[in-house]
Amino acid sequence: MDKSEETKQNLINTVNMLSRDIGSRSYTETKNLEKAAVFIEEQFRSYGCVPERQSFEINGNIYQNIFSEVKGTDTSDEIIVIGAHYDTVYGTPGADDNASGIAGVLELSRLFSKKPAQHTINFVAFTLEEPPFFRTRHMGSYIFAESLKRKNIKVKGMIALEMIGYFSNKKGAQYYPVPMFRWFYPKIGNFIAFVGNFHSRSFTNRFAEIFRNESSMHFESLTGVSLVPGIDFSDHLSFWRFDYPAFMITDTAFYRNPNYHDPGDTADTLDYEKMAELVIGIYNTVRQI
Repeated sequence: MDKSEETKQNLINTVNMLSRDIGSRSYTETKNLEKAAVFIEEQFRSYGCVPERQSFEINGNIYQNIFSEVKGTDTSDEIIVIGAHYDTVYGTPGADDNASGIAGVLELSRLFSKKPAQHTINFVAFTLEEPPFFRTRHMGSYIFAESLKRKNIKVKGMIALEMIGYFSNKKGAQYYPVPMFRWFYPKIGNFIAFVGNFHSRSFTNRFAEIFRNESSMHFESLTGVSLVPGIDFSDHLSFWRFDYPAFMITDTAFYRNPNYHDPGDTADTLDYEKMAELVIGIYNTVRQI
């Protein structure tokens, strides 16, 4: 099995486990969240990583961020954070949102554990990204970013994998938050997007520059302000709040995927060839960033 086929199969296995075998993972479904956390820990461990839990209490329930660190080869005290959320909206299997992102994080941890990058990387599975905690200080990513700031840890940049598996070649199936965007961006949803703010522009642009040379995958890059709907709709927002550079890699979510926050968000709707291509492109890019 070559590298891309192995990556593809690992992505399929993770998405199936989270979305099909475990299923809905909302904040009310603490048993399923625990099953997901245990699975993520086991995957980290199987790749030679040492997983840790960051526990916190909200409304009488204990929630967990799961993370693991792969040490870099240089002496820099800056780290890179690559994260995704493993919770879902109630009643949805969450294959794209966001088992796809977790699958990417886990596969990247496997690749980097075999051949580390220059920078130390924290791989994180966040909880409580979805409503009612969305955009609040109760998000798992906020808790994690706050802990980094409190420890004075320097973050070169954070990459949020937010829905990376849905692609469409149907013309007109790609939508945008602002109508004029259709004049500048594709009408066909067969690309991936890098989305950041102006504070993170240097980190995002550097990533895009390297990715362009390392992957033939079609991507679009957008730097904007939070007034543009969707630009801060994921865990990278939590890192912005602590002045860390961060951007989101996304298939554009509800601007493309008709199964967003719906029971139809199942594993069979995703394109694992493109997911594998993206993950390998991210791996080759982060090694040089």
